[in-house]
Amino acid sequence: MRNDLLRRLPVEQAAPQNYGGGRHRLRVLYKKRDLVILGLGVMIGAGIFKISGVQAATAAGPAVIASFVIAGTVCLLAALCFAELSSAVPVAGSAYSFGYVAFGELWAWFIGWALILELLLAACAVARAWSLIAVQTLQDLSIGMPSGLAGVVGQERGFDVFALAILVLLIGLLASGSRVGLRTLWAMVLAKLLVIGLVIVGGLLLFDAGNLTPFVPPARPAPGGGEPTVLTALFGDPSQTFGIWGIFAATPAIAFAYIGFDLIATAAEETEDAPRKVPQGLLTSLVITIVLYVGVAVAMVGMISYRELDPARPPFAQAFAEAGAGWMGTVTDIGAVLGLTTVIFVVLISLTRVVFSMARDGLLPSGLAAVSRYQVPSRATLVAGGTAVVLSQTVDVLTLEPLVVIGALFAFLAVSAAVPALRRVRPDLRPPFRVPGGATIPMLAMASIAWLMLNLELKTWSYFGVWMLAGFVFYLLYGRRHSRLRELLDRPPAPATALSSPPPARSPFDVPPISPQAGPLRQSPLDRPFSAPAGVQPSPPYPSPGESPWGTGSAHRRPEGPYPHPSPQHAAPPRPQGAPPPHAPSSFQEAAPPRPQSGPLFPPPGRSGRDGEFPQDRLPRGPRPYVQGGRRPWGQTPAGPADGDLPYPEEPGEPPYGGYRRP
Repeated sequence: MRNDLLRRLPVEQAAPQNYGGGRHRLRVLYKKRDLVILGLGVMIGAGIFKISGVQAATAAGPAVIASFVIAGTVCLLAALCFAELSSAVPVAGSAYSFGYVAFGELWAWFIGWALILELLLAACAVARAWSLIAVQTLQDLSIGMPSGLAGVVGQERGFDVFALAILVLLIGLLASGSRVGLRTLWAMVLAKLLVIGLVIVGGLLLFDAGNLTPFVPPARPAPGGGEPTVLTALFGDPSQTFGIWGIFAATPAIAFAYIGFDLIATAAEETEDAPRKVPQGLLTSLVITIVLYVGVAVAMVGMISYRELDPARPPFAQAFAEAGAGWMGTVTDIGAVLGLTTVIFVVLISLTRVVFSMARDGLLPSGLAAVSRYQVPSRATLVAGGTAVVLSQTVDVLTLEPLVVIGALFAFLAVSAAVPALRRVRPDLRPPFRVPGGATIPMLAMASIAWLMLNLELKTWSYFGVWMLAGFVFYLLYGRRHSRLRELLDRPPAPATALSSPPPARSPFDVPPISPQAGPLRQSPLDRPFSAPAGVQPSPPYPSPGESPWGTGSAHRRPEGPYPHPSPQHAAPPRPQGAPPPHAPSSFQEAAPPRPQSGPLFPPPGRSGRDGEFPQDRLPRGPRPYVQGGRRPWGQTPAGPADGDLPYPEEPGEPPYGGYRRP
């Protein structure tokens, strides 16, 4: 008996064209460069100006550069797994769809539910952070806030006008069509990259090699009061910062800065040549991001000693202020505002695509899978975006950022495990991109991602468990019953007789029955009353079995036409008893045999075969060997007026048209 909870979606069934017409299909919009911009837009946020200074001051010192490299390597291993699966299953669901074809419906639901948690909280939290940084930027530019807005902007919790405004603006852009939003994203990402370039160049101009010594500070006892993690609960608290342990302790927080490359896979269904372009765009954007983060970290630790950094202050603003270039702090604030804007934009795109894909499979209400006249999932955008707006105004989302990390890492772990699983389930698949090294890289990715997850707090794990339990209940009550895959599998098979028994043999003279409802316009000419000429005895339209097609006697003789009957010596050979005649008469004249549907002289079915398009279709030129002096080479019957213009030669020695002259 089939296990409904672990039923796998066939890869062929996951293709967008299998979901009906344009009502459930997205518009092809992105090219490779657009995917790179999407990746840079979501991975490079305000954290690029802050996280390096915070981790250098509290955990790793100048060795935070090594932490950035380690975290980037871990994410690159996971990105290779995403690249292979997005090449094999280029659909909008990303990790959710990968799990559906590799593990089955229940695991796909858990992955999709974790993605919804990650993306929903990320949109809310980043909108709150955007409001805080926007207020700080206005203050740096000496722009005062109206007294009526002073208490409702830049708030960490409660009602916030800036957070509400940025979410509503971006949701409106997405719901009305992504082309305008894509141009806006290009402009903001390019401006953000310009700011990052200025920061790196300015930091390198103020670089002091003495700030890098010692590169790995000696270990020291960690300050108490921290939340226990899974590792500390299992193996005890190492009570150390800096040193070798500090390098690895900073890695999970830095890996959070790289999260977002997986969201490129959600745009696969809207990308030209997705099996090739999505892996290229995903890996290219991640490599560029790693280079930029390492460059910013080098500039940061080279500008100011890690001992002088204040974790409560923006590190670059502090470093540039001490160097006498305080105006660069304002530049970094502008870059942070642009960076967070693009993060919110891409996160909302990915959230709506995941919801759209799950609804298209029936695990969420199917109304969310409808696309608007702009060929974007407007309903899913409005519902998911509206939920984000409500949460951002009612929940202290900034304290729930660890749930974003665990949701993303859970999806990374599932995708890394899906690569060998899909290779085992479907060894016939040959995607354009495959992870090199067999199962080695997926296994390394799973081990490293599991280690990052074990560094998360126990409180985060408990909240994540509650969310997943609620999702499992929802799946049992709704998703399992409305699953599109379940409907396909439960559909009754076709009757066995229709598949096993061959169709009944039909004579070429058989005429399909005419329905009584067909009306007079759909009647066959053979069903009309027959009017015989004067003096001619009417006869049935079809001969009896074994009788000549033209019957016997003068009343049944074929009417004389412009061409005489074939001579007796050229008549067709007798056919066996019960065998069908070689061809059927259409009226009182013999019909020519049907033109072959394939062969060296004829185009394939459905092709025009115009001269020049199929050279093999051109008729032979020069004298026709089957017409000699106006007479046929196989008989003494005089040739008719049209015999010299026969378009197709018959086989030598064979009478044309089955023994009868051409009409």
